[in-house]
Parts: sequence; C-alpha cells; structure tokens
Amino acid sequence: MQRRQFGLYALFGLSGLAALPVIAAQPGKRKQLVAFAQDTMANDWRAAQVRDLQEALAAHSGIEFVFSDAKGDTARQVQDIENFAAQGVDVLITSPRDAELMREPIARLHRRGIPVILLSRRVNGEEFTHFVTADNRAIARQAAQYLARRLNGKGRILMLQHIPTTTPGQLRTEGFLEELKKHPGLSVVAIKQADSQRALAIQKVEEALAEKLGFDAIYAQSDSMAMGAILALKMAGRDPKQIPITGIDYISEARNAIRSGELAASFTYPTFGREGAEAAIALLRGGKPAAREVIVKSIAVTRDNVERIAPIF
Repeated sequence: MQRRQFGLYALFGLSGLAALPVIAAQPGKRKQLVAFAQDTMANDWRAAQVRDLQEALAAHSGIEFVFSDAKGDTARQVQDIENFAAQGVDVLITSPRDAELMREPIARLHRRGIPVILLSRRVNGEEFTHFVTADNRAIARQAAQYLARRLNGKGRILMLQHIPTTTPGQLRTEGFLEELKKHPGLSVVAIKQADSQRALAIQKVEEALAEKLGFDAIYAQSDSMAMGAILALKMAGRDPKQIPITGIDYISEARNAIRSGELAASFTYPTFGREGAEAAIALLRGGKPAAREVIVKSIAVTRDNVERIAPIF
C-alpha cells in the first residue's frame, strides 16, 4: 500500500472550509486519522476527489489525512482498507471498485465500530456509515433522452462503459438501456468496456471503427472516455462534430469540447470530496451526518448553458 499525504501532489492548491467547525490539535494527543482508500489516481476525476477531501480537511490541525492508490486493483484496495484499519484509522473513506467483492471487507470495519464513508460508489449491502453520490440511473436516462432527440428517434449508439463492477457503471448502463426501450428506432450497437480511461476509450473506438459497426452516436459513461472517443475519431479522419457524443462528469476539457461542438453534452458529477469531509468531521466530533445517504444534484450541460455552469474541476 502506498500511504501518502496529499501534499505530495503539489500541483493542487490547499484551502480549508471555513464553514466547518475546526478540529484543532490538542497538546499531547495524537491527531485523528482520516484515510481514503482510493481506487486509482490514474484517472483525473479520482485524483480530484482526493484533492477535494484534502482541501476540505486542511483547516483542521487535529486531523491527519492520508490516502492510498490501489491502481485499479480490487484486491489491493481491500488490502489498503485492512491496512488502514490495522493502523487505527478513526474514519475510513473509500469508493469501492467492486460492489460485491468489497461488501464484506467494508462490513467488517463497520462491525468493529470504524465509521465508513462511501463516495460515489455503493456496496451491495447496508453495513456502512454514510454514502454520497448522484443519481446515476437518472443521469443515464437523461443521456438517452438527449441522444433520442438529437437522432430524431432513429440510430445506432456505441456505449463506452464505466467499470461494470461498480454501482455507477451498473446504473449508467441499466438506466440508459431502460430509457431506450421507449425509443424503438434506437439501438445500442455495442457496449465497449473502457473503465473511464482515456487511452482505453481510444482503443475501443478504434476497434469499433475497424469492426465497421456503423454507429451514429456515442454514449460515454465518463468525460475521460468521451475525450478519448473524440481523439479516436479525429485520428480516423472522422469529424466528432457530426457524431453526437455525451459524457458524464463535466470537467474543464468537457466544457471546452462542448464550446467547440465536439462534445454534445455532459452531466455534472461532483467528486463528493467536500461532502465526504463534512461527514467525517461530524463523525469525529461525536455526531453523525444529517442523512445516511445523500444524493447530490446533477445538471445537464449543452451549448445552451455551458457558459453558465462551472466545470467540477
């Protein structure tokens, strides 16, 4: 396990949340340990998630924040969680890469009385303390509705899928397919698993082109994959402005792509780092979050409102 303080990532600035009650270090007492067992730091959104937690906790001198990078390996993420528990973590935060395989390891910590906060991804069980996410099924339905309008109800869609063992990956697929049932002229020509990785998305779109799948639009379940799809189309001599592409997250690159017309739409998906920090502070102070599960609002962004909506990072 790589245990790190986020200060090593100096490219991100640090700032505290003045609205939160400050937890100050007490003379002779150890700092309270908040640990984040992250899935991977290779994804821009996941790195920003760690950064947002650090920024939110930085004002509290009585808190030590550390994180680990499982490098996209479920077994390694489980080991990181167990290592943090052995070190006496006061609050564990994680975003489970596998909803089923990580259910029991997380439950074990919860039974020991260690608060567990889940960000963006759930487990297939109820043994955790707090969960913050957005409505992934609703986002997927909106993406399908948007493409149905753009394609006038008729066309073939290539789906670039997020990690299918995660709850967002599952819901972003299920919701989209459910909505498409209302549009018999639309079909998914292929589902290509690209794990929200730009390079993998490039490869999968290249495969689809080589297979001559003949798609009319692309539903990418993250902006990283949408950006990869745009690059792959350009390298193949295809104009992405002629193929409606939707993403999820609404990062700065997505905003620029929407402005240029290369990305048709994105849906905001915050990192939930600040919400996670607020929950952790409440738990460290002996309280509990106001609600066990929190759904953060998502906004559809197109050329119509792109100048009014700030990207999540």
